Amino acid sequence: MPIGKRLSVDEAEGLAISALAYLAGNPDALGRFLSLSGIGPADLRTAAREPGFLAGVLEFFLADESLLLSFVEEVQIRPTMIAVARHALVGDSEF
Repeated sequence: MPIGKRLSVDEAEGLAISALAYLAGNPDALGRFLSLSGIGPADLRTAAREPGFLAGVLEFFLADESLLLSFVEEVQIRPTMIAVARHALVGDSEF
């Protein structure tokens, strides 16, 4: 993705869902995320439909550099795209 690219909400949600799927494959990180979010494993599918939850997934990655870098390497995007996606989900007023 080019530098400075804006993402649609749909693109941002897709990236956040990919990040959540990546998180699901990393039991230690998933455990930390669930603990911090207060969401149980059974509630993940329902929560994933909420834009605020998806923004929280991206914030979790932004707060953990090693997790962020391993994810973006796997999906072949720039690390800054996670922040761009978060911005698309929360809008200008919260960024």
